[in-house]
Amino acid sequence: MTELTGNQWIDHFLSQDPPRSKSLVMTIFGDAIAPHGTRLWLGSLIELVAPMGATERLVRTSVFRLVQEGWLVASREGRRSAYALLEEARPRFERANRRIYAPPGLDWDGSWTLLMAPGGSIPAELRNTVRKELAWEGFAMLAPGLLAHPAFDADSLAEILRRIDGAGRIFVCNAVEFPGVGARPLGELVREGWDLTGVMARYRRFIDDFTPLLDLLQAGAAPEPQAAFVMRSLLIHAYRRVQLHDPMLPLALLPQPWPGSEAYALAQAIYRLVWAPAEAHLMQVLRREDAAAPDADAAFYERFGGLG
Repeated sequence: MTELTGNQWIDHFLSQDPPRSKSLVMTIFGDAIAPHGTRLWLGSLIELVAPMGATERLVRTSVFRLVQEGWLVASREGRRSAYALLEEARPRFERANRRIYAPPGLDWDGSWTLLMAPGGSIPAELRNTVRKELAWEGFAMLAPGLLAHPAFDADSLAEILRRIDGAGRIFVCNAVEFPGVGARPLGELVREGWDLTGVMARYRRFIDDFTPLLDLLQAGAAPEPQAAFVMRSLLIHAYRRVQLHDPMLPLALLPQPWPGSEAYALAQAIYRLVWAPAEAHLMQVLRREDAAAPDADAAFYERFGGLG
């Protein structure tokens, strides 16, 4: 792999692990379009994802489904279609961005978030929805109706409960260890509540797949803009897929060395090398359809600790 060019690495990666079109479109909107706060014309989207193996038919099907699922909103101008993030979906994209671009849980005050949804006072449908939504966010079910997570963001939790109509209906509290009591350390809940084997394996595969790309980028000239956009998109797409399975526990509670830390450093290094030419390609495509398409917002340049 170290003898390949950047374009050959792209071809090799796509042959081994081609991305699913709908998931790839989600990655493009979250990583590339959201910072510009703009709509994306269907023709521009098709052009952006074509080098990654997504056909026009698959793209059309993907955006239709994402509209149906409440992620995107469609608009028309004459015979042309455009898509933008649905305003109600933005908090979910922002929460995903915090997971992807911020360093993994370095700071932790020792407190846990507990949610209680007892069967006697809460409808079964709401209890099931709470369980599914919070399992997706990395919570573990310690007992029927009892979910827990260390260091979960309170604002994110409030947004989730509002969205699923659970605000004011679910018991939420913080828990810490009682000093001086002969009890098991709360940290031992990690071994009982979370199976991290699969997450660790996914991080190691990500490291194996993308270390050769970093070697290529560090050894050669900057990639051409379109190739840089493909690299950036495939990088975030693969990294996001791993993180979807990561409960995002504080590093103090994780086995060491934690491969997620190495994976983050790898993603950070690659992103910093490709973001600028990738943006050049993106803006060229966007402004071909819309000359007023804005530059990326300030938050974009804070990704991965600062892009410079």
